[in-house]
Amino acid sequence: MKVEIHSVAELPEVARKLLSAFEDDRFFAFFGKMGVGKTTLIKELCTELGVKDNVCSPTFAIVNEYVAGNGEPVYHFDFYRMKSVAEAYDIGYEEYFYSGCYCFTEWTEKVEELLPERYVRVEIEEVDGMRILNANIIE
Repeated sequence: MKVEIHSVAELPEVARKLLSAFEDDRFFAFFGKMGVGKTTLIKELCTELGVKDNVCSPTFAIVNEYVAGNGEPVYHFDFYRMKSVAEAYDIGYEEYFYSGCYCFTEWTEKVEELLPERYVRVEIEEVDGMRILNANIIE
Protein backbone atom coordinates (compact mmCIF):
# COMPACT_ATOMS: atom_id res chain seq x y z
CA MET A 1 0.00 0.00 0.00
CA LYS A 2 1.40 3.37 -0.98
CA VAL A 3 -0.23 6.68 -0.04
CA GLU A 4 0.75 10.29 -0.66
CA ILE A 5 -0.21 12.57 2.22
CA HIS A 6 -0.45 16.26 1.36
CA SER A 7 -1.93 17.56 4.63
CA VAL A 8 -2.78 16.57 8.19
CA ALA A 9 -6.46 16.78 7.22
CA GLU A 10 -6.00 13.58 5.18
CA LEU A 11 -4.83 11.51 8.15
CA PRO A 12 -8.23 10.20 9.29
CA GLU A 13 -8.78 8.70 5.82
CA VAL A 14 -5.20 7.37 5.71
CA ALA A 15 -5.74 5.71 9.11
CA ARG A 16 -8.99 4.10 7.91
CA LYS A 17 -7.30 2.82 4.75
CA LEU A 18 -4.34 1.44 6.68
CA LEU A 19 -6.48 -0.43 9.20
CA SER A 20 -8.76 -1.67 6.42
CA ALA A 21 -5.91 -2.84 4.19
CA PHE A 22 -4.42 -4.85 7.05
CA GLU A 23 -7.60 -5.74 8.95
CA ASP A 24 -6.26 -9.09 10.17
CA ASP A 25 -2.97 -7.66 11.43
CA ARG A 26 -2.33 -6.15 14.85
CA PHE A 27 1.38 -5.27 14.84
CA PHE A 28 2.38 -2.10 12.99
CA ALA A 29 6.07 -1.14 13.01
CA PHE A 30 6.73 2.48 12.03
CA PHE A 31 9.96 3.67 10.43
CA GLY A 32 10.91 7.22 9.50
CA LYS A 33 13.03 10.17 10.50
CA MET A 34 12.23 12.36 13.48
CA GLY A 35 9.37 14.74 12.73
CA VAL A 36 8.01 12.82 9.75
CA GLY A 37 4.65 12.19 11.46
CA LYS A 38 4.80 8.72 13.01
CA THR A 39 3.18 9.77 16.29
CA THR A 40 0.59 11.92 14.53
CA LEU A 41 -0.52 8.99 12.37
CA ILE A 42 -0.59 6.64 15.37
CA LYS A 43 -2.90 9.14 17.12
CA GLU A 44 -5.27 8.90 14.14
CA LEU A 45 -5.08 5.10 14.13
CA CYS A 46 -6.01 5.10 17.80
CA THR A 47 -8.92 7.47 17.12
CA GLU A 48 -10.15 5.08 14.41
CA LEU A 49 -9.96 2.23 16.94
CA GLY A 50 -12.15 4.21 19.34
CA VAL A 51 -9.46 5.21 21.83
CA LYS A 52 -10.73 8.06 24.01
CA ASP A 53 -7.50 8.46 26.01
CA ASN A 54 -5.00 11.22 25.30
CA VAL A 55 -2.63 9.57 22.82
CA CYS A 56 0.92 10.88 23.13
CA SER A 57 4.38 9.60 22.43
CA PRO A 58 5.65 7.30 25.18
CA THR A 59 9.20 8.62 24.75
CA PHE A 60 10.06 8.37 28.44
CA ALA A 61 7.77 5.51 29.47
CA ILE A 62 8.65 3.39 26.37
CA VAL A 63 5.07 2.06 26.24
CA ASN A 64 1.64 3.63 26.70
CA GLU A 65 -1.48 1.53 27.01
CA TYR A 66 -4.81 2.83 25.75
CA VAL A 67 -8.27 1.27 25.63
CA ALA A 68 -9.94 0.81 22.24
CA GLY A 69 -13.67 1.26 21.70
CA ASN A 70 -14.12 -2.52 21.97
CA GLY A 71 -12.47 -2.54 25.41
CA GLU A 72 -9.25 -4.17 24.25
CA PRO A 73 -5.85 -2.65 24.99
CA VAL A 74 -3.85 -0.81 22.36
CA TYR A 75 -0.09 -0.57 22.93
CA HIS A 76 2.02 2.33 21.68
CA PHE A 77 5.80 2.01 21.92
CA ASP A 78 8.53 4.58 21.39
CA PHE A 79 12.00 3.06 21.51
CA TYR A 80 13.86 6.31 20.75
CA ARG A 81 15.53 6.64 24.16
CA MET A 82 16.23 2.93 24.55
CA LYS A 83 19.95 2.28 24.86
CA SER A 84 19.93 -1.50 24.40
CA VAL A 85 17.60 -4.34 23.46
CA ALA A 86 17.87 -5.52 27.07
CA GLU A 87 15.52 -2.68 28.04
CA ALA A 88 12.81 -4.25 25.85
CA TYR A 89 13.28 -7.52 27.73
CA ASP A 90 13.05 -5.60 31.02
CA ILE A 91 9.60 -4.21 30.17
CA GLY A 92 8.39 -7.67 29.09
CA TYR A 93 7.99 -6.81 25.42
CA GLU A 94 6.79 -10.35 24.56
CA GLU A 95 3.60 -9.93 26.58
CA TYR A 96 2.76 -6.89 24.47
CA PHE A 97 4.11 -7.95 21.06
CA TYR A 98 2.39 -11.35 21.14
CA SER A 99 -0.82 -10.29 22.92
CA GLY A 100 -2.95 -10.26 19.78
CA CYS A 101 -3.84 -6.64 20.57
CA TYR A 102 -2.91 -3.67 18.44
CA CYS A 103 0.74 -2.67 18.84
CA PHE A 104 2.17 0.46 17.22
CA THR A 105 5.93 0.91 17.51
CA GLU A 106 8.09 3.95 16.80
CA TRP A 107 11.87 3.87 16.38
CA THR A 108 11.36 0.20 15.65
CA GLU A 109 14.83 -0.19 14.15
CA LYS A 110 16.15 -0.34 17.73
CA VAL A 111 14.26 -3.60 18.39
CA GLU A 112 13.91 -5.00 14.88
CA GLU A 113 15.43 -8.33 15.93
CA LEU A 114 12.57 -8.81 18.43
CA LEU A 115 9.67 -8.24 16.04
CA PRO A 116 7.09 -10.95 15.43
CA GLU A 117 7.48 -13.11 12.33
CA ARG A 118 4.60 -11.25 10.67
CA TYR A 119 3.99 -7.54 10.99
CA VAL A 120 3.01 -4.48 8.98
CA ARG A 121 6.04 -2.35 8.15
CA VAL A 122 5.01 1.29 7.75
CA GLU A 123 7.66 3.57 6.28
CA ILE A 124 7.06 7.31 6.13
CA GLU A 125 9.32 9.72 4.32
CA GLU A 126 9.10 13.38 3.47
CA VAL A 127 9.51 14.35 -0.17
CA ASP A 128 9.06 17.98 -1.23
CA GLY A 129 6.87 18.81 1.77
CA MET A 130 4.62 15.81 1.19
CA ARG A 131 4.65 12.55 3.16
CA ILE A 132 4.90 9.23 1.34
CA LEU A 133 3.62 6.24 3.30
CA ASN A 134 4.54 2.70 2.26
CA ALA A 135 3.01 -0.19 4.18
CA ASN A 136 3.74 -3.86 3.54
CA ILE A 137 3.41 -7.18 5.29
CA ILE A 138 6.72 -8.64 6.47
CA GLU A 139 6.76 -12.40 7.03
